[in-house]
Amino acid sequence: MNTPAPKFGYELKATEGKARRGEVTTAHGTFQTPAFMTVGTAGTVKGLTPDQLRLTGAEVVLGNTYHLMLRPTAELVARHGGLHKFMNWPHPILTDSGGYQVMSLSGLRKITEEGVKFQSHIDGSKHNLTPERSMEIQDLLDSNITMVLDECTPYPATHKEAADSMRRSMRWAERCRKAFRNRDGYGLFGIVQGSTYEDLRKESAEALIDIGFEGYAVGGLAVGEGQEVMFEVLDHTVPHLPEDKPRYLMGVGKPADLVGAVARGIDMFDCVLPTRSGRNAQGFTRRGAINMRNKRHQDDHRPIDDQCSCMACTQFSRAYLRHLFIAKEMLGPVLLTIHNLAYYQELMAGMREAIAAGTFAAFQEEFYRLQAGGDIEPLD
Repeated sequence: MNTPAPKFGYELKATEGKARRGEVTTAHGTFQTPAFMTVGTAGTVKGLTPDQLRLTGAEVVLGNTYHLMLRPTAELVARHGGLHKFMNWPHPILTDSGGYQVMSLSGLRKITEEGVKFQSHIDGSKHNLTPERSMEIQDLLDSNITMVLDECTPYPATHKEAADSMRRSMRWAERCRKAFRNRDGYGLFGIVQGSTYEDLRKESAEALIDIGFEGYAVGGLAVGEGQEVMFEVLDHTVPHLPEDKPRYLMGVGKPADLVGAVARGIDMFDCVLPTRSGRNAQGFTRRGAINMRNKRHQDDHRPIDDQCSCMACTQFSRAYLRHLFIAKEMLGPVLLTIHNLAYYQELMAGMREAIAAGTFAAFQEEFYRLQAGGDIEPLD
């Protein structure tokens, strides 16, 4: 007999200031917050097997609706049992709505009240992505957390442009809520828009709360506005979001962005940075970012980080990793991706532990001190 799926939910376990330690429950298990969701755009985290990904500490991954609807198609994924079975990831999955990628097509798309008509970047085929179709696709993918279709407002935008865009997104959010198939263990998240305007962010948050969602995301950031402006937007947006629902900052970010956003009450993040950077020889460490192609690593027998327990740090030297990148061997990007994701997950775990212990303020001080200090001294 099949065990009934648990209700989708969020449990707030501890707070320190605005920072929150919690747990999200889905039909495919739980994940702890603050959480970093590894980006698996096309049903894979580039270069890593699911087992390798799990060893980094990942509990939830993000799939991309736009890419999966075009190739291999959501219908094919559904025939193979949904995205969890298709990619062999039996843990929670969040899918974005496809809106951000479609908006990025510029000349290849047209936005109307109905939705977005666009041409595929793969073969030029024409598609119509509406709020209802986005919900259908994410249902076919069997995503635990579905995101509403929204219009990602370009930056910078005038107040009128931002208001018109946000209000259309709110109308689309209502259509998404009506089209979403409610079932235990699955949730739909609304997305707050409004660019950098405090009054529009407040209006958007209130409109979404009136509709009612299982979680709330802050969208339209990490689009060129810079960290200071992003934090200002969070400062006047997060207070309007419900305390009993998870809060998700989309597309963010660098380690310092994550720490600053957690301090402002954010629970969930996603970003391609640790994986994309890993493929391009940039590593993230407790002491800041490093470039593994730099000659200083050429004869260095030490690991990237002697306190990191990932495969790259426990089994290989900086000299070997540099050699792999210089020789263009595929193992280099794989190992550095593993390290970067392990560092991100270690950072999130450290924040969770600090919030629970009431030491998050001290955690932040130590984080910024180490980051400012730079990499370990090169060998003579």
